[in-house]
This record gives sequence, C-alpha cells and structure tokens, in this order.
Amino acid sequence: MTINRILLLLFVLTTTLFGCDVSDKAPLAPAPAGGDRIVTLLFTNDVESAYDPIPAFWLDDVDRIGGIAELTTLIESIREKETNVFLFDSGDIFTGALAKLTEGELAFELMITMGYDAMAIGNHEFEYGHEIFEWQKNRAPFPVLGANFFYRDSNHPYAQAHTIIERGGVRIGVIGIMGQDAATAIIPSYIAPLDVRDPAAAVQKSVAALRDKVDLIVLLTHQGKTAPMQTDAETDPRLQRDIDADIALAGAVDGIDVLFAGHADAGTPRPVVQPATGTLIMQTYGQATHLGYLQLTLDGQSGAIKNYDGKLIPVEASKLLPDPRILAKLRRYRDAHPEIMVKVGTTEAALIRRYIEESDVGNLFADIFVAASGADIGFVHSGSLRKDIPAGDVLLVDLLDTYPFVDEINVIEASGGQIRRALEQSLTFERGMLQLSGLTMTYDLNQPEYNRVVTLQRNGRPVADDDRFTVAASGFLTEGGDLYDSFPESPVIRSVGKVSDVVVQYFRDHELVTIPARGRQMPTGSGQQ
Repeated sequence: MTINRILLLLFVLTTTLFGCDVSDKAPLAPAPAGGDRIVTLLFTNDVESAYDPIPAFWLDDVDRIGGIAELTTLIESIREKETNVFLFDSGDIFTGALAKLTEGELAFELMITMGYDAMAIGNHEFEYGHEIFEWQKNRAPFPVLGANFFYRDSNHPYAQAHTIIERGGVRIGVIGIMGQDAATAIIPSYIAPLDVRDPAAAVQKSVAALRDKVDLIVLLTHQGKTAPMQTDAETDPRLQRDIDADIALAGAVDGIDVLFAGHADAGTPRPVVQPATGTLIMQTYGQATHLGYLQLTLDGQSGAIKNYDGKLIPVEASKLLPDPRILAKLRRYRDAHPEIMVKVGTTEAALIRRYIEESDVGNLFADIFVAASGADIGFVHSGSLRKDIPAGDVLLVDLLDTYPFVDEINVIEASGGQIRRALEQSLTFERGMLQLSGLTMTYDLNQPEYNRVVTLQRNGRPVADDDRFTVAASGFLTEGGDLYDSFPESPVIRSVGKVSDVVVQYFRDHELVTIPARGRQMPTGSGQQ
C-alpha cells in the first residue's frame, strides 16, 4: 500500500470516528443544551503612559499602586484562571516623555505584549498630530476604533468603526467612539482635518450592522467631562466626574450590552445599569491604577446576560511581580534614550498639582512662562500638568512627564476684559483652574458661573476691562483649547520656545528651585473650597 493510500485511509477513519467537518469554514461549536457560558471582560482607560508604580499616599490600605508591568501580571493571572477573557481599552494611551520620543510607538508595543483585543481612540492620541497617530495605529494587530471620525467635509472614515472578535465560541461586536467634547481637549490645529461627528448616529449604524451576528455588543467610549489631573483625585469628592454622557448614549441606542468608558476617569466600583436599556456601564480611575473587571453569565438558551459581577481591581504594586516581558520592553526603549535620565536640577520640596485650586506646580510654570517671555502675565491650564515634581534631584524625564505636550509658549496682547473672561471660564472648573503669574484674584463660588471674580489686581492695582497686557500661554490656550475662546481673539506676537525646553532650561539655570508663594487665587466667604 502506498503512502498516499495510507494517508487517505487515516483521513477517512478520522473523519468517521470523530465527526470532523471538512468544509472550508467549520461552524461554531454550539453551547451545550441548557449550558450557560461565562465571559470575562477586562478593560483599561486613560493609561496615559503611566508606566511605573507610584506611592498611594491617598489610600490607607495600599502602599504602591499602578505600573504597567504589574498591571500585565494581574491580567495574566486572570487569564490563567478564567476562560473566554477579553481585554479592551477606552483611549488615551499616549502622553509622557517616552511616548513623545517614540511618537506613540512604545504605547502600542506594550499593548501588543499585553494582548489587547481592541481599543477606542482618545484625545491624547492626537498629541503629535493626526498624521502621526494614523501611521502609528497601523502598528497594532488589534482594531483601533473610531466610528465617528471622518475626514472633514467628506464621508471618508479616518478609522475603523467596529470589529467582531471571536473566542471560545463567543462572538463580541466592539464599537469605538470619541465624544465631541473630548475633541476640544486637543490642540485645534492637530485635529483640524478631521470631523468628530455625533456619536449616537455612528453607534446606531454599527449596532445595526452587528447585532444579529454576535453574542454581545461592547461599546468603548471616550467622552464626557475631561478628567481632573490630580494624583489623589480618586478620593477628592470635589473632583468626582459623572458618566452622564455615557448613560445618555447607552439610552439613545438600543442593543448595547456593555459600555466601557474613558476620558473622565470616573471610577465605577460597581457597574452602573442604564435604566431604560439595561446597558452595563463601567470606567476606571485611569493611569493604570485599577483594572476593570466584568464577568458575564450568558444564558445557555437565550444568550441573554443572566448574571454579572463587575468591580475595579487595584493594581497593588507591592503584591504583584512585574511582568518580565514588559520590563524588558521598557528597558529597551529607556536605554535608547539615556538623555532623559540625567539630572537637570534640584527642588527644595515636592511640588504638587491641584486641579481646581492654586498649585505649586502651576505657580512655578506660570512664573517660568513670564520669566522666559518678559510678558506681564503667565497662564497655564491645569489639565496640561500631568505629574507632581519630586523633592530633591529632578531628572529630565520628570519634567517631560510633568508637561508632556509638544507645545510652544506664545505671547499675545490681551485686554483686561479678555483676561477676566478667561478667568471666569476657569472658575466654572469645567477644565480645571487656570494657574497664573502676574495677577492676584479673589473669587466667590456661591455666585453664578461667569460672575465669580470678586477682585482682580496687578501689582495692587485693579485691572480694568480696557487695560492692555502681554500674556504668555501655551499654544494650546492661544488656539482656544479647553474652551478658552477669549485667547484666540488676539494674534500671537511671538513664540518663546517649546514649553518643555523652557522649563528644563529654567531648572538648569537655578541651583535650587524653590516653591513659589501661594495666595494668587483666593476664595472668599462661604464659597471657599
């Protein structure tokens, strides 16, 4: 008997004994009759290149929290124990020194190793412009989703709208969107060629295309109020953001089973259930400090969600061995840029960020803007300050991570009226408090929005609406970012240099950087914070 005849006989016996389907596309194995299926969905949002553990000074029962290698170990431990595990991200993977130096390459490299299944596009993905992100997202072996992104004045999509992921006989349709409000947290010129359209219409179109072909639909969103960039925001009740935009979207479109959100860093210790549609909504606090976890039990007959268990798992760095693959990648990229690990200065004490009040980091940066430009007044928006500055030796990477954006310090001439309007916008706290130099202000939060400035002075003299001042601010602000629409009314007179370069030079020029005096912005009366 020839070899070919033996192989043919074995093939026939095998198909007879085991019932193999020899068609090109074998059908999915059906769930056992009456047998429920378990699906575990893991998710992150707003990681923002927060790769190393930090002291959890705001938590009593956790020593160190976060770390991308520690997060990976946590994810792998769940994969080892459970079946049908999926991993998603709801956007903002860029930011920080290494993200800037690699134009986002490192973020995707880490996500490849971590085994993500899909992600939504966040506003920080445009920190280096839409063209760079468009190129870098090609690196990902997983779908990078933005159903409501189109090239301006066309129906040509900028990104993939949705995808289907299949594992263990479970099919999940995944859709990604970014909210129109989140688009205002991008330097306007960096996203100018794109339209961010109505999310509800885009989601409805994708749901209609997917609903009958999958077991679950998961929507990844990046919308709502901008997150308060303050290290201990998780435990500061003044900073708690809502998820109203996600609740509304889940109610406007029927057929969404699960919604994982980003942008607001509005942690949901347990899933929020949309009352009209039953959509399960969750979000983490961001910066890789928690892993989102949602386990679903699908009814064996109907396929409907029968039970669920959702929670946020803290990434307790002291209890998790860092994943060696992630450490190796981080080391390789850091070794390729040794210049960021050099000392550039020394501080007398740690400088801490605050989002809705005057802060040490904010005062220092505003003072640096004035010193470098010779302007009368300096403004820094709180959302641009992403990391506290440590006490003692300060490395270049510390400053690049504190202000990680590719942005110029611009000088404009503005009236007292324009400045007052900007400060009134600041006092809504919609995008945090403007940090300032060259002015002193008192304010009353009991007054209606846009009528909260009580006194505004420069060098002890009241500022009149028709006074004229030179103002140093980031290009983000002078272009009208974060809703500060009074700044673009004045043309840019000159640019001083990139924010990061100017700040680094200031540290190098000063033997010891001291903490600036407080008292520039003071609440009055019963409206105090």
